Amino acid sequence: MVRPWLVSFVSLLCLCCLIVRPADRHSWIAYAQLGSSATGETQDRRTGYVGDAACLPCHEEQATPYRYTSHRLTSQLPGKTSILGSFKDGKNVLMVSNPKSTDLNPRLFFKMDIEHGGYYQTAVVEGALSFKRSERIDIVIGSGVRGQTYLYWAGNKLYELPVSYWSDGNQWINSPNYKDGAVDFTRPVNSRCLECHASYIQPLSSDLQANIYDGDSLVAGISCESCHGAGADHVARERASSVDSAGSSRNAILNPAKFTRDRQIDQCALCHDGTQREELVPAFSYLPGKPLDEYLAADPIDISHQLDVHGNQVGLLKKSRCYLSSPSMSCSTCHDVHRPERAAAEYSDRCLSCHQWQSCGVSHTMGIKITHNCIDCHMPLQQTNAIVSVTANRILRTSIRTHWIKIYSRTANAAEPRPEASR
Repeated sequence: MVRPWLVSFVSLLCLCCLIVRPADRHSWIAYAQLGSSATGETQDRRTGYVGDAACLPCHEEQATPYRYTSHRLTSQLPGKTSILGSFKDGKNVLMVSNPKSTDLNPRLFFKMDIEHGGYYQTAVVEGALSFKRSERIDIVIGSGVRGQTYLYWAGNKLYELPVSYWSDGNQWINSPNYKDGAVDFTRPVNSRCLECHASYIQPLSSDLQANIYDGDSLVAGISCESCHGAGADHVARERASSVDSAGSSRNAILNPAKFTRDRQIDQCALCHDGTQREELVPAFSYLPGKPLDEYLAADPIDISHQLDVHGNQVGLLKKSRCYLSSPSMSCSTCHDVHRPERAAAEYSDRCLSCHQWQSCGVSHTMGIKITHNCIDCHMPLQQTNAIVSVTANRILRTSIRTHWIKIYSRTANAAEPRPEASR
């Protein structure tokens, strides 16, 4: 069973394994950057791919705001603006065990530092078996809306670092599902995890669970061509002014807006309904407009009835009466993928394009005020069991907005909707 990067297994630290990465990796990435370090945009070396910079001259209205979306920023190269956690003295230490060290109960803490132009996480154990281990942050995962996790290279292998950033409280925490009070630098990052957080990286093994990659091939973030397909032919025709009356240049690029609803939904479901699905082909094989079932195995029935709000937005939407009643409703009915997300209350206009506010059961008590936020009532925030951090004996959980649109009890917990009122 494939797991997302936040819920991959926990393994034990090999203390004697001190790894040195190739010295030229960072110099190549720095040379390859096209835009600001905030996006971590790098050259796409795949045949037929040209990168986001080639889209900007003709599609500035879409491409410019897209650079600031969570999709585009879901992975980045490390930099002053891309890493949100603080490296300032007093704010750069995560204490995860007792502050007073003894031989039987050693002190463990993590420290985040900037050294030699790089950003590092260091585990420090003080006691009878004192030691330190430091690794450089090489890839930033997560736009920071809820938090970030960080990856490091060990040769051509990619691992998750033990400390993450939590947006709630602007704090450093144990990476979700890591053991509290332990040191673990050995959690591998498989290609399916990266497929939802990057446009491309070339695996160096046919094993779908392997974490061996050509690091120089990384294309951080979700790029334009992730949804529109390879753009070299389209760009070449535009530059050659060879567009005929039939629009041959337009035919050289994919437009998801022209896909059938099922194919539009599949485009989003690759990452927003695929975290528990088994790969049938290697990661980064999916082509926009193709049936997703050719790439990922369907969810078992028992899983589809117990979908977590994390990574299952499409599956939950498909349970909604709104979706079942509307043959044209898709993710883009509400979301403009080219622009940063709006505040939840602003999506009420999409609900009211079909529903009359007077028909709401609470309209007689709230009046027209209910038109300002349909979302919190009918798509409430729910706690996810997939993103849980235990840090210094504190359990930290995050909430994600459910996409199962229905009537929920106003008094019960949002995670326990009234089944008889489902619609």
